[in-house]
Amino acid sequence: MNRELRTMNRLMEIPIFPLPNVVFFPHTLLPLHIFEPRYRQMLADCLTGERRLAVVLLRPGWEAEYYGRPAVYAVAGAGEIVASERLPDGRSNILLKGLGRIMIEGEVASPKPYRIARASWLDDVHPAGGEGDLAPQLHRLRQICGRLLSALAHPVPRLFEVMTQQDRPGVFVDRVSSLLVEETDHRQRLLELTDVPQRMAEAIEVVEALLLKTQRASPQGRARWN
Repeated sequence: MNRELRTMNRLMEIPIFPLPNVVFFPHTLLPLHIFEPRYRQMLADCLTGERRLAVVLLRPGWEAEYYGRPAVYAVAGAGEIVASERLPDGRSNILLKGLGRIMIEGEVASPKPYRIARASWLDDVHPAGGEGDLAPQLHRLRQICGRLLSALAHPVPRLFEVMTQQDRPGVFVDRVSSLLVEETDHRQRLLELTDVPQRMAEAIEVVEALLLKTQRASPQGRARWN
């Protein structure tokens, strides 16, 4: 489906939460602390509506315009608020469950103190032969993650949990990327990659590099990783 047809058929309005250094992947959970008045209002509106919002990465130079409308990346992670705890002083802790990638096509003029995007969902792109063609890459990524778990000095329950799930390739690589890819720009690039084979290939490179770093961290090849 081309972008124009996808936009026409699936355009939606969704509140956006611009943040520095935060990239939100589909199929993952993201805890957030809400304290600014404008985002308290956003949360209140979300909880009485569809409970959905998008977390979008701020572009470099955002500091000068933080309380205005600083530039953001066009691809973001959209999620559903699955838990919300209001604190006595009006702040809140929430938990977002990642639903998918979105492309921000524009913003809605609104009297609300927070920003609302006009966006469309982005679907994963698989090989012509279907997900079965991804089996070798999926096996390789699982294999490297397993070796990483063995090399770590202490267990990483979240990675072990991901490893035990029989996820589809696109889901698995998103969950692994969320856990293991640390550099913000690289995380954003992986979020923007709808081509699953390419996303898988880049994730494999990252995890292989992390495994090598872990093995070199001590003479015994075992290191701590958080």
